[in-house]
Amino acid sequence: MTEKISTLIDELKTLTLLEAAELVKAIEETFNVDASAGGGMMMMNAGPVASAESSDTEEKTEFDVSLDEVPKDKKIPILKVVRAVTELGLKEAKEVVENTPKVIKEGLTKSAAEEAKKVLEEAGAIVTLK
Repeated sequence: MTEKISTLIDELKTLTLLEAAELVKAIEETFNVDASAGGGMMMMNAGPVASAESSDTEEKTEFDVSLDEVPKDKKIPILKVVRAVTELGLKEAKEVVENTPKVIKEGLTKSAAEEAKKVLEEAGAIVTLK
């Protein structure tokens, strides 16, 4: 392994889960690849495929994270996670937490949306993906 790759791997190890999800999204957009492909490999995005089935049942590619409910006893931990997920300031994040249900992130990849949902649910929030 080259010094450059070794340095990159060390840097990647320091990322939080949310930062890693953002990195994956940026790589997908920059290089037009799909990191959700099976086998742990990124596959080139072939673009739209013409098929008789695809007209009726197209797979959703963008997801919105909706904060549906915040239990009072979990408000502060959820507020911290909302700030991390949305990069909002304290005042704005507090308004989001107090005015549920509310979509807090839009247009995420499935993996990024699921990661945000997981982190919010671990803090005690009730979350749905739309």
